[in-house]
Amino acid sequence: MLAVQCKMARAAIGWGVRDLAKEAGVSPDTIARLERGEELKASTIEAICSALEAAGVEFIPENGGGAGVRLKGEKHDK
Repeated sequence: MLAVQCKMARAAIGWGVRDLAKEAGVSPDTIARLERGEELKASTIEAICSALEAAGVEFIPENGGGAGVRLKGEKHDK
């Protein structure tokens, strides 16, 4: 997951940094560090990705058109 994908995912589901931090079990500072492009442990990124995916986010790999996100369905409530 790229920093921009995290920001786009939060925007897509209407979550703030604190919302994502709570759902992923990390601190808001950790989310901010990720979104600034700082390196985090793989397990931390996995926890953040899992929280976003559970909320209905699907990550799109960079395939010539740039990395992105989309919603799987309507399951994107906090």
